[in-house]
Amino acid sequence: MTSRPVAVITAASRGMGAACAREMARRGYDLALMARSADIHTLAGELGAVAVTGSVTSEADLRRLVDAALTRFGRLDAVVNNTGHAPKGDLLGLTDADWQAGFDLLYLNVVRVARLVTPALLAQGGAVVNISSFGAVEPSLRFPVSSAMRAAVGAFAKLYSQQHAGSGVRMNNVLPGFIDTYPADDATVATIPAGRVGTADEVAKVVGFLASAESSYVTGQSLLVDGGLVRGV
Repeated sequence: MTSRPVAVITAASRGMGAACAREMARRGYDLALMARSADIHTLAGELGAVAVTGSVTSEADLRRLVDAALTRFGRLDAVVNNTGHAPKGDLLGLTDADWQAGFDLLYLNVVRVARLVTPALLAQGGAVVNISSFGAVEPSLRFPVSSAMRAAVGAFAKLYSQQHAGSGVRMNNVLPGFIDTYPADDATVATIPAGRVGTADEVAKVVGFLASAESSYVTGQSLLVDGGLVRGV
């Protein structure tokens, strides 16, 4: 069993997931990483991590990831739930299959991971961080499936925190605005008070904070990393 903290990160081969992997490695974590792309093995080699090829929509793949972390390191301290992008389209034009795909990708994966990792987290305390979206608190017709499912993740994090905060296990959400991993045109950038899109590294630093003991009294929260995009209070 390692004496270093251990983190599991999904969808970690590129973008915000890869940035989170590098940030957690910088903070001294041993890592177990998963992605659909075989590129995950390259990043794992760079960071000395365990790598599993799989999808966040597969409970069997998620179980293989958690089992790989516990087999290799003997403990689990942090989990970063990252995913891909949900279907987009007209609100009433989206099909049942579109909504179901979003449910599996953006919501049910968080529930499944929570079931798998909570017993290990309870052993010494720890944190789950869900990478969500600003649409969770300011729904956008540009991203209808994502907005609805991310709002559900926010509710789940509140419920999870009510149940497990007393045991030293926390769950929080990071809500990025427009980040450099996703194209944004000039009209979109003009709506951001900061005057630019954010970077994956900026999101990763917030994830690292919420995953660590530095945020030990923070749970059930949704933290915007959006350059002031969301106007609501």
